[in-house]
Amino acid sequence: MNYRIGDIITGKVTGIQPYGVFVLLDDAQQGLIHISECQHGFVKALGDLFKVGQSLSVVVLDIDEYSGKISLSLRALQAAPAMTTYRHRKHYWTNRKNHTGFAPIASRLDGWVSESLHELEKDASQ
Repeated sequence: MNYRIGDIITGKVTGIQPYGVFVLLDDAQQGLIHISECQHGFVKALGDLFKVGQSLSVVVLDIDEYSGKISLSLRALQAAPAMTTYRHRKHYWTNRKNHTGFAPIASRLDGWVSESLHELEKDASQ
């Protein structure tokens, strides 16, 4: 059967590897769901999520035109997780109300220059 990118297909899990899950699409073709496409978020172990013989609905993500390998996704069929508040807000670890800029450096600059000149004069006299 000819598949196209975006097709939703039902297949059976035929193998589970640490990097992904193999799904039999029809009698002749098999595809791979990469671990990053199994679900939103972190996946600790694919064996906990899938069993051999399990039926799945998957989306065709890509078909390699040279090798004919089919990349599949379960994640594309799932709703995106809600954004939590800590992802929305940017945290600044500074005092944003106190805008000093280079003022502390400018106030000390004259003292540093006079100290340096004094040290140069001392070294020159020795």
